[in-house]
Amino acid sequence: QVQLVESGGGLVQAGGSLRLSCTASGRTSCISAVGWYRQPPGNQREPVAAITRDNSAQYADSVKGRFTISRDNADSTLYLQMNDLKPEDTAVYYCHAVADPADTVKGMCDADYWAQGTQVTVSS
Repeated sequence: QVQLVESGGGLVQAGGSLRLSCTASGRTSCISAVGWYRQPPGNQREPVAAITRDNSAQYADSVKGRFTISRDNADSTLYLQMNDLKPEDTAVYYCHAVADPADTVKGMCDADYWAQGTQVTVSS
């Protein structure tokens, strides 16, 4: 129903910046909210940032003031601008989309969708 493809990961020194992108295709009307998760080496996946259709954004305390989430609805693209990167930001980052529960109940959409993940490595 919805496919998510992300890009923009790579290697960067501490204090540097990267921007991740995530483009949605298929039944994009299923998407009511989107966000980013990350999974550090040897740890579980954790939420990073989220944004709704009205562009209201929320951030994990660990990235607040350094990361910015944004979306371009016309282009069906989600972004994560990451500034002042730290070694503890090293992780695989995942784009995530959530459907309206009413649409899920009606069988129009799945509950949520995940991208394939992209590696971000920050060196000291």
